[in-house]
Amino acid sequence: MNLESVKTLFTLFSGEDVSEVCTPVILLAVSEVEKMLLPEADRSDIRLEFLCASVANHRLQQIKSARERYEFTVVGKMLSSSQGGMTVESEKLLRDYMQLCDDLIKPKTFIFMGFSDKLEG
Repeated sequence: MNLESVKTLFTLFSGEDVSEVCTPVILLAVSEVEKMLLPEADRSDIRLEFLCASVANHRLQQIKSARERYEFTVVGKMLSSSQGGMTVESEKLLRDYMQLCDDLIKPKTFIFMGFSDKLEG
């Protein structure tokens, strides 16, 4: 994965310039995606750069949303009950890129169900 390309895509997705504040979020996203990769995955596939940037964007939006959960009123501040629109949109973008990379990454959800024809007892 090309880190400079990930940073450029992150700027495109988030609208934020890559700074000292955003760089750790981007590096964490790259590490997160590397841990998701299948052993035989092509690490130079450009789709992974888009996935890294979307993960970093989503993490940044979560951080901003957590920080901005307070609404300021005349008498002080209180927790906001509204959901962050940017967080919802960044999650959709992340889901789309995860689906696009589904042949390169490990499945995130797995439900194991067993069936038996014998009664236990």
